[in-house]
Amino acid sequence: MTYHGQIQLSLAGFYDIKTADGEVFRARARGNFRKKDVKPLVGDFVTFSATQADDGYILSIDDRKNALVRPPVANVDQAIVVTSVEVPEFSSNLLDRQLVALEERQIEPIIYFSKTDLVSDEARAHFAEIAAGYQAAGYQVIFPKVTFDEESLDALKEALPNRLTVFMGQTGAGKSTLLNHLVPSLELKTGAVSDTLMRGKHTTRQVGLIEMYGGLVADTPGFSAFEVFDMEANELGQYFREFNRYSPECRYRGCVHLKEPGCVVKTAVEAGEIMPSRYENYQLFYDLIEGRRPVYNKHDKKH
Repeated sequence: MTYHGQIQLSLAGFYDIKTADGEVFRARARGNFRKKDVKPLVGDFVTFSATQADDGYILSIDDRKNALVRPPVANVDQAIVVTSVEVPEFSSNLLDRQLVALEERQIEPIIYFSKTDLVSDEARAHFAEIAAGYQAAGYQVIFPKVTFDEESLDALKEALPNRLTVFMGQTGAGKSTLLNHLVPSLELKTGAVSDTLMRGKHTTRQVGLIEMYGGLVADTPGFSAFEVFDMEANELGQYFREFNRYSPECRYRGCVHLKEPGCVVKTAVEAGEIMPSRYENYQLFYDLIEGRRPVYNKHDKKH
């Protein structure tokens, strides 16, 4: 019998596939995938053959909308970007790298600020202003009064139905803790130290999707390497979504918003309509892509 379904779990060469009517089959990938250097990923929609529940073979993989490396998941709809305001210290450069990488893969970001109750009132007001800036740029932003409070968790739960979601962010930002608050039965390992020690030791670690509040969530919080930008420098601006509101009005078609006269994006930055930090990071990323300077890569590996 031939079936169609979505891979929900990957473990040591075996794949659990769930069909539209809720049946789960365990299958292996045929050898010709290895020859083509194609590996099925959790989240892939596949056609497979099976005579019983645990003897299937994957025959073909549907075209992917996108794919991440860490966690290795395909067809991701959205990412909860867990962004700490303190320990680890907030970095607009890192957050904007993540947003560019997600925009390029057509993954909708939701920015969740963590540890907002660990800073002074003055610092919290400053970060609330930053959060409002990202909201104005066109992103859904969750800025809890108290980290993991009911209101912020409810906002996340409302975003999960009918989507495949990954959680991401710096080590120690609170990804696993946030997932554990959403579904306490997960009991994911938390803490910066354990994360750091365990990294790289999970070559056969299972990656799976959990059904959560009407959607699917990757049970492995991940952080793909964002020090390399895959796009050309002149394409970078389209991944800053607020730039797209102004760029059609620029004097020159193909304006890259740097030294060109009549650039409406630069005018919007000067008028306070675009966050200066976003524009500064755009300039840095543009230079990085143009120069491909290895020194940047070395510096940013720590993220």
